[in-house]
Amino acid sequence: MANTLQTPPQSAPQAERLEAPPAAKRFAFLTDRKLSFLFISPAMALLLFLSIWPLLWLLGLSFTDYSATRDSGWGWIGLDNYIEVLTSPVVHARALTTLVFVVGAVALQTILGFTIAFLISRRVKGRGAITTLFLIPMMLSPIVVGLFWKFMLDVQFGVVNSFLDSLGLGRVEWLTQQRLALFSLVIVDTWQWTPFIMLIALAGLTAVPKYLYEAAEIDRASEWFKFRRITFPLVWPLLLIAIMFRAIEAFRLFDLVYILTGGGPGGTTETLSFNVYKVAFFGFDTGLASAYGILMVVVVTIAAQFYLRYLNRLQES
Repeated sequence: MANTLQTPPQSAPQAERLEAPPAAKRFAFLTDRKLSFLFISPAMALLLFLSIWPLLWLLGLSFTDYSATRDSGWGWIGLDNYIEVLTSPVVHARALTTLVFVVGAVALQTILGFTIAFLISRRVKGRGAITTLFLIPMMLSPIVVGLFWKFMLDVQFGVVNSFLDSLGLGRVEWLTQQRLALFSLVIVDTWQWTPFIMLIALAGLTAVPKYLYEAAEIDRASEWFKFRRITFPLVWPLLLIAIMFRAIEAFRLFDLVYILTGGGPGGTTETLSFNVYKVAFFGFDTGLASAYGILMVVVVTIAAQFYLRYLNRLQES
């Protein structure tokens, strides 16, 4: 007779409890959150020291009559510096000059950059070499670019005037004539920063799906239809981002003005940044220059916020 009694299953032996080594016990208080903060804190401290603290110090100086060359100290004057900047006719004129420069330079760079990128995108052979050649001006320092163009636009020895003189057109005072000085700045800035727009536009053009063009060719769509309905709408958001970056950079233009014209002739090429430089280091009115700089930061920040909201609405639509 079979034995129907079965021995109950024996429970598995319990695993031995693992204990952390002594070194791990000593640092048990270092959780993941604390470790992440510990690793980030040096970079944050450096950022606060190099960016946030100077900005706060500048904000404090903007409410005083502090001057770097005065030994008698400084006094609290409240909003007087801000009122003086906002009501100054000189600041209004420099703001208009800056606005004309920003609109002219950014518009010209956008048109040329997108056109060059569109032509390069349609070329298969030699695209990398051509793109690299166009990027060379953007790699140069603005000081080098300014000196380079200052020699080229010189009235007596400049290459541009020598070429015009050989054609019988006469020499032109590019940097000393009031009607042409600001235009010359726009041309030089366009020469240097058009490759930036071109690079972003080229990235957008190469990312356009090929099947859209293939479907348009099946429907026998014209080249203008494909550009207007496929190419431009898909690249336009990237162009808007590039325009924003270029507008911010052009708004605070200083180096080309300093090298090429020095703000002349008659202040016609004096931008807001160059005027801040003159107030701080020629007039030695540090408090007024601080308020000037804070207002420029506020204007750029507000304009960028409205622009980003427009981009968000454009993406949602």
